[in-house]
Amino acid sequence: MAPTGARRTEIMHSEKLQSFTLPCSRENSDTIRSLFSLEHGRVKAFARGARKSRKRFGPALEPFARIDAQARIKAGLSSLQEADIVSIYPAIRADLGRIAHALYACELVDAITPEGHPLPRLFRLLAAYLDRLETAAASESDRRFFELNLLNILGYRPALEGCARCDSPFGETGALLQDGGELACRFCVAGGKPLTGFTLNKLQACLATGTFGLIVFPLEALAEAADLLDEAVATHAGRSLKSLEFLRQVVQE
Repeated sequence: MAPTGARRTEIMHSEKLQSFTLPCSRENSDTIRSLFSLEHGRVKAFARGARKSRKRFGPALEPFARIDAQARIKAGLSSLQEADIVSIYPAIRADLGRIAHALYACELVDAITPEGHPLPRLFRLLAAYLDRLETAAASESDRRFFELNLLNILGYRPALEGCARCDSPFGETGALLQDGGELACRFCVAGGKPLTGFTLNKLQACLATGTFGLIVFPLEALAEAADLLDEAVATHAGRSLKSLEFLRQVVQE
């Protein structure tokens, strides 16, 4: 039995984490970073002296760097000890459009995922998207592919097959978009932005393959998919995304 007044010490063991560095949460000499790890999902980590010791961390704490991190994990705030770079994605960092899409993807993961909950499918999805951006120009079809599969993994995907209210299949008549990303048939609702059967089929095709670049949306279908996914993402992200405004400016140029 411990003596009266003795304090219990929590022993934290150091772990190696396969991680992506998410956008900065603070700007100071002793920095806090969000990491999205294969082993623990999203983790907030304190990197003591990160800005003073370039040798210790280097560019490993830059947004969307892929790293092998050595950290002591605990609820709330973990301690980041070392970080070895796996890839900093140099081709992404050399192109403004790719930077905008990579920042958005990482900030969305930061905003929409629970802390300390492993999501290996989402980790692989983010890895595949960044690999795609490293080897090909950014495209809005790939962005929508990423968003839809992210929502699907987290259980937030809108029902694409049939009406959310009566379960009737949409077929070629398509659907009407409601608040929150809900899709309903024309018998259940009187209004809403239309999504054609063609667009719904394209969205379902995104869920049937794990490969970026295979699904390309024609402009009209891309606009309809954007209406749906923008609404669904905004509903579940829980906050406005700083990178989204930057992305929209880049896409419009």
